[in-house]
Amino acid sequence: MTVASSDALTPSEYIVHHLGHFSTGHQSKIVDFSIINIDTIFWSVFAGVVGCLLMYLAARKATAGVPGRFQAFVEMVVEMVDDQAKGIVHGDRSFIAPLALTVFIWVALMNSLDFLPVDLFSTFFKMVGLDGLISHHRVVPTADLNGTMGIALGVLVLMLYYSFKIKGFGGFLHELVAAPFGIWLAPANLLLNLIEFAAKTVSLAMRLFGNMYAGELLFLLIALLGSTATAFGFVGHVVAGSIWAIFHILIVLLQAFIFMMLTLVYIGQAHEAH
Repeated sequence: MTVASSDALTPSEYIVHHLGHFSTGHQSKIVDFSIINIDTIFWSVFAGVVGCLLMYLAARKATAGVPGRFQAFVEMVVEMVDDQAKGIVHGDRSFIAPLALTVFIWVALMNSLDFLPVDLFSTFFKMVGLDGLISHHRVVPTADLNGTMGIALGVLVLMLYYSFKIKGFGGFLHELVAAPFGIWLAPANLLLNLIEFAAKTVSLAMRLFGNMYAGELLFLLIALLGSTATAFGFVGHVVAGSIWAIFHILIVLLQAFIFMMLTLVYIGQAHEAH
């Protein structure tokens, strides 16, 4: 969080500018699959690589004796995720527990990018002369609906995969048309189950996106408060920014935990038969 360097931009123009993406084109309609948000993809991959590196270092430096702080922290996270997987998924968890751990760490790291100063990269691009090429840049992938929807679609694929794996093609198809009202209402059952799959996917993406987008917007408003040339603006910027940053730590971790738990719940439901 920094003081907004608006360069003659009005507050609304400043916020709109910071909410723009570095993409392959300008999106003029609600759905346009030809446009790619390059910043979302880059920071998603970056957070994934950092997460893998952290887990690699933890595994490499793990000792059987008294663990260090880093190893103890990682062991606490792994144990917490494994306990949740045991309580929710009744079946083979050899892949599901590591999946939940990956989801939690990945989403938590992507959310944590929201703590970077809002004007950090715009200032950097101006210093190196790239502001003409990269006029917009958003760092937090989970504050982009495209990013959260991509992860949610991955969870949907896993739900369908385990439904086929556990129940077989015939069993899954029968459940799709026979549950919950019986085979005589097959069309209604099929429609209801398809809506359920779509609702799970959309709600999973929208929940994470909504919370992180709101947090990003508040950081921008606090940055604008600091741009006012008054003592109240400066003090309010520091106080409000500090309070919100501390509170946002809880939001970052809580949203990662909720996303992980819902992933486990949805995959756990795929292991159960109606």
